[in-house]
This record gives sequence, C-alpha cells and structure tokens, in this order.
Amino acid sequence: MANITAAEVNKLRKMTGAGMMDCKRALVEAEGDFEKAIDILRKKGQKVASKRADKEANEGIVLAKTTEDNKFAAVLKLSCETDFVAKNDDFVSFTNGIMDIILSEKPKDVAALNNLMMNDRTVEENVTEMVGKTGEKMELAGYDYIEAESTYAYNHMGSKLATILGFTKGGFDDAGHQLAMQVAAMSPVAVDKDGVSQDVIDKEIEIGKDQARQEGKPEVILEKIALGKLNKFFKENTLLNQDFVRDTKKSVSQFLKETDVDLKVTSFKRLVLGV
Repeated sequence: MANITAAEVNKLRKMTGAGMMDCKRALVEAEGDFEKAIDILRKKGQKVASKRADKEANEGIVLAKTTEDNKFAAVLKLSCETDFVAKNDDFVSFTNGIMDIILSEKPKDVAALNNLMMNDRTVEENVTEMVGKTGEKMELAGYDYIEAESTYAYNHMGSKLATILGFTKGGFDDAGHQLAMQVAAMSPVAVDKDGVSQDVIDKEIEIGKDQARQEGKPEVILEKIALGKLNKFFKENTLLNQDFVRDTKKSVSQFLKETDVDLKVTSFKRLVLGV
C-alpha cells in the first residue's frame, strides 16, 4: 500500500474540494496517483466542488434554534447557488440535520462543526457529497451560538435571515422574541455602546470630522461635532439605545426595564444570506 503523506492529502483536497478522509482513501486506492485519485473522487461526485469553486453561493438557508432547556442557541448559514436548490426538501432536511447535531454537540466554531460526525462521515464530507448530488457550490458560510440563562431564536420569513439572543433571566419568552425580531429588523452592531470596538469608534469619529470639515466648520470644533455624531451612531446602532420597533416612543432599554428591572441582554447574533 502506498505511503500517503498529509501534504499529499491536503494537496488533493485543495485540487478537488473533497473532504480529507475522502482524499486519503482515494489516494490510497490510486496508490498515490493524483489523476487516478481525482477520477475516483469524480465517480462520487466530489470533483464538482472544484468545478463550482468560482461560482457565487448567495442563496441557501439561514436557520436559528435553541435547545429544549433554552440555555443554548445557534444560528447557521448553509449557502448554495440557486433558490431552487435552497427550497428543495433534501436541502432543507440536510440543514435541519446539521442543526440537530449542533444543538447536541455545541461546537465552538465552523472548524469544529465541520469535523463533527454525521451519518458516519464528517459534516464537511456530507456537504461535499451534497455538492455532488445538487451540482451546485455549497458551503457552511456562517455559524454562531449563545449560551445564557435563557436564549431565543427568530427565523425571518423565507429563511434568509435569522437571529439569536440571550437573557440573564428566564421566563420572558415574549420579550425575548420581540428583541430577537428587533435585532433582525434593525441590525445593531452591539448590545450597548460599551460593546462597540475602539476601531469602529475611531472610524466614526474620523468620518464625523471629515463631514464637518467638508461643511466648512472650524477645526477647533470638529472634535465636538464628531462626538455628537458618535452619540447619534450609538443611538441608532446599539440595541439598548435603539428605538423599540414595536413602540418607537421608548428605547429598547426602557422596554426591558418595564418588563423586569433586572433583566439584561447578554449578547445577540445575526446572520443573513449574501453577506
């Protein structure tokens, strides 16, 4: 039997897009001959992944779910090329199958998710097999999760957008649903201004200065004007400071205090197709 190195397996994987174990088995069967190994993979439909590598995969499904105890929530984006495939029952079932594994195993990132076992193969190998079946480029284009005392999931109509959100306390299902919808509709960048990165803050201040400068404002007041614009940015782009979509006379923070004075949002995640 040929002595197949990890470097050779990785090379074939890059050439074909097939899973690591499939590449290794093909190389062993082909006794190290790359052309024969590719032919072996092609018979399984795996070469399609390489052929479709330059295609755009902007359709697909975004799915969010929580565990039964509501302490773990996940959001997954599985992309493909066409809406036709995205709405196919097999693709929908496949996406839900991956989510079931996620809720069971709670992987920490996409790499860990790809290596989980599904039907005696890794998730990554199953995705590649689906490429062969559908003839379209397909990939796990996004994955995130939240662990909290209580979590909530919202799936927007059409399965192109989904969100998850965590609370510090349980028993507030309606409020959790409302704020998960808020995240979907208003796309905040952080829970509060303290969660906005310094890079984003610096960028917004610089933009504010440039705008004021172009308006002919004196240099000595540019910083003050930019900070005013930054506060507006916080109000419009941080969840707690946004107007509550269901009642714009109050902020999300006010809505939470009216619901329960001690109730807090721990974090949220939002995934959308084509981004």
